[in-house]
Amino acid sequence: MDKILILDFGGQYTHLISRRIRELGVYTEILPGNIPFSEINLSSVKGIILSGGPSSVYEKNSPKCDKRFLESKIPILGICYGHQLLVYILGGKIEKGVAGEYGLTELEIIKNSPLFFKLSKKEIVWMNHQDVVKSLPKDFEIIAKTNYSEIAAYQNLKKKIFGVQFHPEVSHTKKGVEILKNFVFKICQAKKEWQTKKMVEIIKDEIKREIGNEKALLALSGGIDSFVAAILVNSVSKDNLLCIYIDTGLMREEDKKMIKKLSEKYKFKLKIINAQKEFFKNLKGVIHPEEKRKIIGKIFIKIFERIAKREKYNILIQGTIYSDRIESGQTKYSSKIKSHHNVGGLPKRSFLKIYEPLRNLYKDEVRRIAKDLKISKEIIKRHIFPGPGFAIRIIGEVTPKKVAIVRKATKIIEEELKKANYYYKVWMAFPVLLSIKSVGIQGDKRSYKYPIVLRIVESEDAMTANFTKIPYSLLEKISQRLTNEIKEINRVVYDITNKPPATMEWE
Repeated sequence: MDKILILDFGGQYTHLISRRIRELGVYTEILPGNIPFSEINLSSVKGIILSGGPSSVYEKNSPKCDKRFLESKIPILGICYGHQLLVYILGGKIEKGVAGEYGLTELEIIKNSPLFFKLSKKEIVWMNHQDVVKSLPKDFEIIAKTNYSEIAAYQNLKKKIFGVQFHPEVSHTKKGVEILKNFVFKICQAKKEWQTKKMVEIIKDEIKREIGNEKALLALSGGIDSFVAAILVNSVSKDNLLCIYIDTGLMREEDKKMIKKLSEKYKFKLKIINAQKEFFKNLKGVIHPEEKRKIIGKIFIKIFERIAKREKYNILIQGTIYSDRIESGQTKYSSKIKSHHNVGGLPKRSFLKIYEPLRNLYKDEVRRIAKDLKISKEIIKRHIFPGPGFAIRIIGEVTPKKVAIVRKATKIIEEELKKANYYYKVWMAFPVLLSIKSVGIQGDKRSYKYPIVLRIVESEDAMTANFTKIPYSLLEKISQRLTNEIKEINRVVYDITNKPPATMEWE
């Protein structure tokens, strides 16, 4: 099968490159950026992409690729850090820019290139960099520029090496998919041979190898990721699988009922553990978000270890997806943004073997698999909910009283979005409870209560997102219900920040 090889230098969007190309029907494989050339079987590799990354190429310990890849005569595309790395290795010059270039930028194409086939002379692209290419290696030519980057894209047609400073893989780059399509089909001549169904076959084969006849626990959270993982593992290792739902006291109102109903339908072995007291006790007085996440992760693993020791289980299966791992800094060169409770929050040493069958997939890929598995739309399209639950939607100390406020606010927000037919149009919608209080007037009296931040975003893959431009009438309705029905709330504000620079969650 033809494939595109992606060398990963820790960029936030590395797997997004992979997903975009898979959507085009071509198989991709992601490998560490510093993998030796001699370890790669290049027989089916039609192209190589060097990903972005948080480092600067001129730093002493910054990641580099084996120069022999550049001499392989296989077409190469460098993106952001990869764009700079190609220039650096081949003798060009990289410098730290006077200012960064972030967000939507107008790109001017100044020379014909197969990479930009069918693009206009000016296109909107997504930039996210500080360093700039100052001079190119011999026999390379500039093919595009911006007001900030004189060398925003380049090519060497003879060697079939191309570089772009921007990110064609993110949805904000308007013709980004066209650029990747040009590289994959026009330049690399790859054939369409990849389908989502093949992903399921690959994962099932891996489950057989990883679990075999060993007994495994699976952490069910109520979300689509852990649920898809449960169906796939249960289809292969039914007799050896026990699904566990830990009631932390931090989850949505309907989660426990839904878990019970789905386990009966799909015939999972299920155990529900009430651990509310343990979670609230350990979170008492804790304010810092990273500490909250790590405490929650440690309690989770302790509970699973207790069950595993008692009932002789050896493996813990989690529904971790790639966006969880990349934000937790789990790939070789990635920068840590936040610890996800089932990734960065886990202790380094545990007798349990951790297995994550969905670790290389994005949310939309998981949803596509869920559709193939005939899972209901209600579950597939359900809004994402963080593993640490309401603990990271409460700024400051987490208490049962504050959780009750956020849980009720969540229900109100979801009800109003469903009534207005907006719920399935957006990626996430949730409240954030602030630790401060503000003055208000309720019932002709002065009030001094909590404000709620309303966050509603649109996304395809959780790696980038835009705030949703909700109609004012709907925002007003939600605000009225929140302040009328929750006695502790007297103010509602709307978060109009995209990702980046913000993250989806506040903590």
